[in-house]
Amino acid sequence: MPTLLHLDSSADLVHSRTRALTAHFAEAWRAAGPNHLVTRRDLHRDALPHLPDAALHWPPRLRPADAHPPAAAETLQRELIEELVDADVLLVGAPLYNYSVPSTLKAWLDYIHVPGVTTPFDDTTQPMAGRQAVIVTSQGALYDPGTPREGWDHAVPLLEILLGEALGMALTVVTVPLALVDVAPPLAQFRERAEAEYAAAFDTLAAVAAELGAR
Repeated sequence: MPTLLHLDSSADLVHSRTRALTAHFAEAWRAAGPNHLVTRRDLHRDALPHLPDAALHWPPRLRPADAHPPAAAETLQRELIEELVDADVLLVGAPLYNYSVPSTLKAWLDYIHVPGVTTPFDDTTQPMAGRQAVIVTSQGALYDPGTPREGWDHAVPLLEILLGEALGMALTVVTVPLALVDVAPPLAQFRERAEAEYAAAFDTLAAVAAELGAR
């Protein structure tokens, strides 16, 4: 059965634009067919513990001889990797927090990015190669070329490196800027643009979900 792994990481459970957009994508995915499944993991509500031992960055065969990471952490890591590998499509809600991804999402990335397991290192292992990842990200202000904050968004580049380059996934990135337009007076002048791009993102994600769901 086609399976979507749906991750949310926004700490805003009421007004989050990424949560609204990923929910819209998941709904369109389900509508693509009665056998289309969604596995959802809310990384904010059910936050993962940070890696308790550096040895978990490596598979057992590549760990130092004296490495003994907690068994519970190893079990959790296996579960997270299996959940990812079982998914045909990955959907990630990744709002920009302090110019990067939320720490809850970073913790998930730390668990699933394992050289020699999910990304090539001492062999060619890359189980997610070619699979689709849809990244839904929001920016509080403007990070356009030529603006003072150009290049300050380090969330998307991080995900492009880890999911795209390392894991070999095919990425679709949908970004909505000006998420703080309703609470930051200096951004009020951009309200029309903010609303237009937010509305367009719903249409884009519905189309992407329908396309991927039909494969």
